[in-house]
Amino acid sequence: MKNIAILCSGGDVSGMNPALKHFVEYSLEKKLTPYFIYDGYEGLIDNNIEKVSYSDVSGIINRGGTKIGSARSKRFMSQKYREIAKQNLDILNIQMLVVLGGDGSFRGLDTFYKEHNVKFCGIPSTIDNDINGTDYCLGVDTALNTIKTSIDAIRDTASSFKRAFVVETMGRDCGYLALVTALTSGAELCLIPEIKYDLNSYEEDFKIQMKNGRRYFLAVISEGIDNSADEISNWFEEKIGIESRVSILGHIQRGGNPSVYDRLMAYKFVTYAIDGLLNGENNSVICHTKNDFVYKSINEVVNTSHTLDKELISCINKPS
Repeated sequence: MKNIAILCSGGDVSGMNPALKHFVEYSLEKKLTPYFIYDGYEGLIDNNIEKVSYSDVSGIINRGGTKIGSARSKRFMSQKYREIAKQNLDILNIQMLVVLGGDGSFRGLDTFYKEHNVKFCGIPSTIDNDINGTDYCLGVDTALNTIKTSIDAIRDTASSFKRAFVVETMGRDCGYLALVTALTSGAELCLIPEIKYDLNSYEEDFKIQMKNGRRYFLAVISEGIDNSADEISNWFEEKIGIESRVSILGHIQRGGNPSVYDRLMAYKFVTYAIDGLLNGENNSVICHTKNDFVYKSINEVVNTSHTLDKELISCINKPS
């Protein structure tokens, strides 16, 4: 029997535990011996690796986060620690790796493969949805639903008190979460890093809306924009003349009960990852496109900047 291991690297997402469950079950179905690597590349270096079976994944499909932990490893950037990691895999005769992570995780894998020929398949896993080559990353749907629930609750108090609310989502340099949230929540203002903006260009239009009966505003912004949430809130009070509050959603966006869609995508991603490794895809990332699941090279995924859907961007409310 061949041995295969899985690890999580970088930020956790809801959907990782369903992926771990299917990884164990599908590996055993394919006559493979599955292993968990705990705490990402750190665990790979520290030999925190265990053989697992059905009992190890019982009851985890509905849990957010990841049972096996995750980490960002600076040590794995060093060749001497990658050699230690390879030795640990050799002791257990593990020939294949599945990694749930993002760009940085995949770059580390690519170097590891070139140095030691450890076969791998990466599964895009980040709520930022900012990995090139895939239209969807594991965890995004759960994050969007968590944000939706928060925004709907905020709207209740915004309308009750005639306030503007500035809601900040995660996203680093990618505005996907803010963009989709703004469109699906009916927000009056959406600011993302991908689009240059001038707050003053909204001033006249928003004042007219208030004269015509608007009682509140929802502004959804990405954490990566030039202005802080507090600055935008002050702008609403000083320029638009409406009381304003800030709500920074933070890490609640990463956690929570995985949605049905993320559970299904976890199932599909893992199935394609294991099948790919068994069929000669030795150093790839499994990506989901509008057409189907496809295997893409590391270079294609990490060396090209991710861009948002132009059709979605065109739907953002612009000043009159």
